[in-house]
Parts: sequence; C-alpha cells; structure tokens
Amino acid sequence: MSQNAASPTLDDMFRRIVAREPGLMALIDPADKMRITGQAPQRLTYAEADRAIAALAAHFTAAGLPVNAVIAVQMPNCIELFLTILAAHRAGLVVALLPQLWRQAELTMALNRTGARAIVTTSRIDGVNHADLAMAAAAEAFSIRYVAGFGSNLPEGMAPLDDVMAAPPIIETAARQDSRRAAIVTFDVTAQGFRPIPRTHLHMAAGGLVLALESRLPQRATLLSAMAPTSFAGLASSLVAWLLSGGTLALHHPFDIEVLERQINELGCDALSIPAGLAMRLSEAGVLAGAPRLQSVLAHWRTPEQVFSSPQWGEASAALTDVYLFGEAGLLAARRPDNGAPLPIKLGVHGVPREAASSSTAGETLLTSNGTLGLRGPMVPIAAYAPDAPSRMDIDSAPPDYVDTGYAARTDRATGALCITAPPPGIITVGGYRFLSQDLLEWAKRLGHGALLTALPDKLSGYRLAGRAADNSKAREALSELGLNPLMVEAFRDSSSQADERQATLTVH
Repeated sequence: MSQNAASPTLDDMFRRIVAREPGLMALIDPADKMRITGQAPQRLTYAEADRAIAALAAHFTAAGLPVNAVIAVQMPNCIELFLTILAAHRAGLVVALLPQLWRQAELTMALNRTGARAIVTTSRIDGVNHADLAMAAAAEAFSIRYVAGFGSNLPEGMAPLDDVMAAPPIIETAARQDSRRAAIVTFDVTAQGFRPIPRTHLHMAAGGLVLALESRLPQRATLLSAMAPTSFAGLASSLVAWLLSGGTLALHHPFDIEVLERQINELGCDALSIPAGLAMRLSEAGVLAGAPRLQSVLAHWRTPEQVFSSPQWGEASAALTDVYLFGEAGLLAARRPDNGAPLPIKLGVHGVPREAASSSTAGETLLTSNGTLGLRGPMVPIAAYAPDAPSRMDIDSAPPDYVDTGYAARTDRATGALCITAPPPGIITVGGYRFLSQDLLEWAKRLGHGALLTALPDKLSGYRLAGRAADNSKAREALSELGLNPLMVEAFRDSSSQADERQATLTVH
C-alpha cells in the first residue's frame, strides 16, 4: 500500500475493493466501442482489472520510467484509460490527461510544459489516427522517451499494450505514490494563458467526495459516466466517485443518444454523470422517465452562470445535482430539492452533504476585490494558479490564499444567494474546451484578410465556434495542417445540415 496509509491513494482505494469483493463487476466499456476504436467492448471484474493494472504497472517500470515521472495519456472514455491511470499510479507515475480533440500543436505544448517522459494513446479514435498524432508530438518533445498504444496497426516504435495487459506481470510492482504528491495533471486556460494543473490524490478524493455525498451516490452503485475524463470534474465524477462507491463504472463515449438510453436501461444504472445540457435534453425527451433504477443525475455546468436560468427538473425518481464547474480550479455541487428548482448557493464555507446536521467542509467561496468568485478548500490546487505557476510543476511552494476563478459574481441583497453573472473575460468555453479569444483572433488572421473566428451560444455545450473565410474548405485544410483542434477547423463549416450535425458532435466532447 502507499507510504501514507492514513490518506489512501486512488490505487489504494481500488485495491481495498479488490480485497473485499474481487468478483464484483468493476468496469464496463461503451456498447459502441467497436465503432470508436475498432476493438470489442469488455467487462472486467475487480480481480480481472487488478491483474491488468499489475501487468501494465510492471511494464511501465520495466520500460525505465522513474518514480514521479509524468506519463501523458490521450484516450477515449473506455476501460483502457482507467486501467492505465491506476497502473501508472501503481508504478509511482504522474498522469497528464490530454483531451481527445487536441491535435499536434496542443499535444506538443502540453508534453513540453509538463516534461512528460512517456505518452500512451489508442491507435484510432472515431476514425482519427491518434497513434500517428502521438508519434508526431513525441518527436517534438525532447523529454519523451517512451511511446505506447492500445489497438492494432500501431506505427513502428510504439510499444503495443494489449498483449502486455493480457499477460502476467513481469515483476511485482508496489504502490509507491504518496497521496500528498502530484497524481493527476489536467490543463486549463486562464487570462494568463495555457497552464498545467497538477493535483494530489487528496485533491482528487476531495472532489469525488463532494459529488458522491451531495448526490447521495449509493454504495455498490452502477454509475454510468458520459463525461470525457480529461478534466478534474470528469475524473472526479467517474473514477473517484466509482472508487468511493465500490460499485460498477459503466462508460459512454460522448455522445450517441440511442446508445446512451440503451445503456441506462440495460445496465440498470443507479446514477448518471453527464453535461447539464444533455441532462435537460434527455429529461425533456422522456428518456430518463423509464429508467428502472436511476436515482441520481450529476449535471455538469461548464457555464455555471446559466444554472439559475435552467428549467425546473421534472424527474420524480431521479434527483438532479447541479455541478458548477469553474475551469480546472474547482467545483461546487448542490442537489435540487423536490420542487426541481436550483438550490441557492451562499458565500462562505460549504458543507457536504448540505442538508446534514453535521457535514464535512467541501470548500469555501468568497468575493474578490475584483468582483469575481474566489475558491479555496481541500480540492482547490491553489499553488497551480499562482502568478509564476505556468513555468513550473511544483505544487509545494507557498501559494496565495485562494484561486480567483475569473467568474463575475455578486450576492443577492434580499436572499444572500451567490449570483454568478458572467464567465471570465477573454475566455471562450466550448464544451469541455477553453480558448483565449485573443488566440482565436490570431489563428483567424493566419487565414488572410476578412477571416473571422468567434463563439456563438449553443444549447447543448454552452457555446460553439463559428468561422468565416473567403474559402471555408481551404481554411479547414490550412488549420488542419497547423495541427489545431478540430473545434477550430470545423468552425469553418459549410452551410449544410451534415456539417452542422458534425459541429454539434464536436462541441460537446
């Protein structure tokens, strides 16, 4: 077990469940995994998952990756991602989560910024050759010494992991991760630009506890997550909530509504973790009303200023918990009462669960002198947002007292409720991705005179990118050659229903 037994690592939590209930179903792949990666979907018990994790951890150690090295991971919402994260922790590594839509420019920046020693990916995701992307980005990152992947037809020089995972471990690898040291790195965009956000196991556990306790996630629950686990909230509401519940984590690769509805019903899901816009859409369509066991829905608001303008929740059997996301800085959670209206949040210390007579501190909100929302508490990596943090990966230096989220906020004079009024200026949130508006303008300028790239409101993802150029097809080709995120590329779409449908799919990842 870890050196700090009083505060378990994520792998410690997993192995405690293995010791208690090895035959319990642990992980279930998306039903349409064959479409996503070309591989058949799997179901693993805790004992089977533990054997795969041990084999991968031993392989990482044998490959020469030193303890506390950063291993970057770009994978879809499938079983292999969660096995890789836990295996990396068992080998004493720090996992940097790379969003699926990132292409070479962003991948290279992230690898260089974190000093990653390795990158793990899948041969293809939704028809895109991610193995080649990883190899190209690794070639531009001086620190990379090891590249590996799952799936078939991997390029030369990339270590295949499917056979490794299926074989007995080469050596026994002890869990050497200290729960107080960095475990997960996600990435954020603030007014100061792109920055890595390292978090400890304790940070991660704190975020997962807030979500599990506030939503009343039952023990041994079957939790279906449709959140891409490349953000703090996405991982806390899937991996960490699953480990805290000790139940089954079922995965949905965003988004196929028919597949999602089938999974909810056939798996008998107790809880669902999805973007808020999709939760409202499913409720309006009556998809959730017929779910036989669904008790709880975690609705993630990437645009928290929109919570109080949302419709009332009408599902009698499944309670909705609003999850307010403030980039990678932290989150707040509030379970809606029986009337289905959002629960007001007030400044100060927040306990969890809120209605309990005695509760643990989930965090604290405050108003800064700039009229913005500040966060502090056990899940908030304050040092990562210090002014000099973008140039380092050290989370142990003396930090300021709180993180300024940049969200404009005020209190209601009559009720004292906290009102979030606007997102951070100069930052555009599209689904799970954040961009500096200045960067969008700079990329548009590269396309010539008259080109424009901007954000428009979108019901499902908050905002979507829209572009205009003299020749949209040539603009898409140019942006693709520059290695940019498809959200930018597809912004210059043709005026056709097919292109619009493609844009909607991209924006909600």
